[in-house]
Amino acid sequence: MLKRHEIPALTDEQAEESRKKHGSNALTPPEQTSFWKELWETFRGDALIRILTVALAITVVFAIVGVGDWLEAVGIAIAVVLATTVSTYSEYSNNQLFQKLQDEYSKILCKVFRKRDGVVQICDLKIDDIVTGDFVLLQAGDKVCADGVLVEGELKVNQASLNGESEEAPKKAAPDDYVYDGDKVDFLDKHKVYRGAVVTSGEAVMQVKCVGDQSQFGKLAQELKDDEERESPLKVKLGKVADVISRFGYIGGTLIAVAFMINCAFFNPTLLEGATSYFSMPNLMQILSDLVHSITLAVVVIVVAVPEGLPMMIALVSGLNMKKLLKDNILIRKIDGAETAGSLNILFSDKTGTITKGALQVVDFVSAENRDYQSFQDVPEALREMLLINICGNTNAVALVNNGKLQVTGGNATERALHEFVGPEGTLAYEAYKLECGETLMFNSANKYSASEIKGKLDRAIIKGAPEKLLAYCTHYYGEDLQVHPMTEAVRAALEERMAVLSEKAMRVLAFATSDNRIGEHLLQDMTFVGLVGIRDELRPEAVQAIRTAKRAGIQVVMVTGDKKETAAAIARDAKLIESEDDLVLTSDDLAALSDEELKQRLPRLRVVARALPTDKSRLVRVSQEMNLVVGMTGDGVNDAPALKKADVGFAMGSGTEVSKEAAEITILDDNFNSLVKTVLYGRTIYNNIRKFIVFQLTINISAVLIAFIGPFTGMGTPLSVTQMLWVNIVMDTLAALALGGEPALDRYMDEKPKRRDESIVSKDMWSSLLTMGIYLTAASLLFLEHPFFQSLFRAEGELVFGTRDIYFMTGFFCFYVLSAMLNGFNARTEKINIFDNIGGNKMFLYIMALIAGVQVLMTFVGGPILRTAPLTLSEWGWVVLFSLIVLPVGTLRKLIFRSHKD
Repeated sequence: MLKRHEIPALTDEQAEESRKKHGSNALTPPEQTSFWKELWETFRGDALIRILTVALAITVVFAIVGVGDWLEAVGIAIAVVLATTVSTYSEYSNNQLFQKLQDEYSKILCKVFRKRDGVVQICDLKIDDIVTGDFVLLQAGDKVCADGVLVEGELKVNQASLNGESEEAPKKAAPDDYVYDGDKVDFLDKHKVYRGAVVTSGEAVMQVKCVGDQSQFGKLAQELKDDEERESPLKVKLGKVADVISRFGYIGGTLIAVAFMINCAFFNPTLLEGATSYFSMPNLMQILSDLVHSITLAVVVIVVAVPEGLPMMIALVSGLNMKKLLKDNILIRKIDGAETAGSLNILFSDKTGTITKGALQVVDFVSAENRDYQSFQDVPEALREMLLINICGNTNAVALVNNGKLQVTGGNATERALHEFVGPEGTLAYEAYKLECGETLMFNSANKYSASEIKGKLDRAIIKGAPEKLLAYCTHYYGEDLQVHPMTEAVRAALEERMAVLSEKAMRVLAFATSDNRIGEHLLQDMTFVGLVGIRDELRPEAVQAIRTAKRAGIQVVMVTGDKKETAAAIARDAKLIESEDDLVLTSDDLAALSDEELKQRLPRLRVVARALPTDKSRLVRVSQEMNLVVGMTGDGVNDAPALKKADVGFAMGSGTEVSKEAAEITILDDNFNSLVKTVLYGRTIYNNIRKFIVFQLTINISAVLIAFIGPFTGMGTPLSVTQMLWVNIVMDTLAALALGGEPALDRYMDEKPKRRDESIVSKDMWSSLLTMGIYLTAASLLFLEHPFFQSLFRAEGELVFGTRDIYFMTGFFCFYVLSAMLNGFNARTEKINIFDNIGGNKMFLYIMALIAGVQVLMTFVGGPILRTAPLTLSEWGWVVLFSLIVLPVGTLRKLIFRSHKD
């Protein structure tokens, strides 16, 4: 290592000049939008919100001229404000949390050589303060802070965040004639190191060549800002629904206005009475009054047809679920991210840290007598003692026990895994031996083994390394009682067979042996074999179940990894990703050899992509989207960011790079595939709750429009007055959004097939419910109004409505309609025959339904002329409730018929 005074470190003045010339090491942050700007974007980008705004403007105009209702205007305004502010606040607050994470990253300290007062010192500088030309000391555990070249020392670095390769890359000092080419990106260059890589072992000095946005890390981060985003599946579906609803409302409103005017023109007995001309002033005033009323009615129908509670419900439900998901270690940065996750057709997932634990672990020890032991304590005591000395006496790692917990520093990932296998008790036992270590031999790729001389309890050399190398030199082996036995061909063959089995399971196999010879050319002669260990990045226990759940949900899971094909396939088989010979494993080279059309043909069978390059991930996303699939992508590295950005929903890992988190809609804080599957369940819950609300609300809208349209032709005028229709709209729309938005996440949602991107949000079952229940409510209402039997159940001593119907009867009809619509909510909230299925998971539903009923009763007492109501007797209420309850068996019968027809 260069002596400190020999390093041509920059002075603070030179550093400032470099910063002015080459820029800062800080990455240019993404444009931060204010809350109000995000609010405007939300307002502008939602089709339903735009329709509501038009309806609000029309309602306000009519309220100003005295023919509209300010109450409805206030209701729509509240819906618009809540829908936009709730969703905006949820996204804004989560983005603020994300920004805090980014700010924490900028506080990382680096060891930089600077010349101050003529003396070269090692200073701790924030990563953003490093400049081109600085010399930085890199040690094990450090994250490389900029792009540069090594001028002294040797390192091993993990570049998985840059190129997806989990294998450590060796780096060494560049020769004097080395020319640094900043435009050429080569992660395999033995002299270059790149920002974002992690030093796993060694020590070196790096000269900084590129900082900030000019580094490869920074260039990629800037490229991501220009990518256009696809609309989420929900926005596409709701956009179509909004178009249909608006057309339905406008056409329905126009037809009802025309029908009302025809009724007034041809069936109004007061028109022409006592007038000398059809166009006399009294008649013209009457016609004008009828025209205003018909236009008002048309506007009200349009307002009623638009479910203003839907965007509010989406915002509230999504916002509530974002908070729930955060408790489950899932950070949603964009409010439609969770819902999009629920629509996934295909998911491209990383292996390391997501499906696997992300750390090497000893999963098997095999004695020379070919017996397996999964834990250190299970190994027979005598052999365990020998194994302990072999592990702890021949290592570059330092293991300490503090407060009963093992802390391992230094060494490589394999050595740390071996110490974890031994555990705190083994570490303390080894310390008690008080052995002396003599000469050591470091591991190198040529020898493929390391060795150490031990004095004391065991006066021998201990060796660990590649089993195919060591086993060939072993002439004896230790039995489990530590007795030494000759190494026969049968024992050797059995061990070689076991080594092959472990390798097929994607395990890194190490052998342990001892030798009477000292370290030198005779070390490997006449060795005694101790045993084998199998080490690998083990599967997360919950990952297998989570993958099974994802498959059950109809999601195709494809593991994309930088590992070699054999290792990736073995992990995929253990994870149950590969379950048949039809399942396909491809390498990056295989993908490159396929045209897009050939890839599309093979994609449904694809399960693993090995040796994957960043370009492969982006191509897989693009090809899948061309097949009209909703695509998910997980990632943690800079190399993953383009694919995360292009995917319909990107899942970044909490331990990943800042660039990947910026590119993704969702961050899985615990890196767990199981958490990812939870996001899918929450997304499907949001989607299903939206569907339930659409069924509930549009059933009311359809029936209300039909009743308003048919009424004038039967001489009833408007069975539901303008204010009554507005009352139904406000109460049912807003409160129902809260009631159905709280429906719980149900495991059975994971049995549903994913929804296609172009699939209508209104399914066949929903159409069945909308038409059946809408027509029932219309027919039941008209029958209630027209049949003398129903009129006979109510008093006939109040003022007359339409000249023929008593106010008490019309109040009874109004209450019958409201209660029937309310009770239909029980039909809409579940597809099950049992309308109380999982009702305990949403008690808010019961409270709100009780509130609607209570408010309706109250309105009969205080509504008066405004709502055209009068108080009913207990007997009259009994008939109203009885007839209203019929909607429940009708809904049940529909489910039975539709289910039998579907089966």
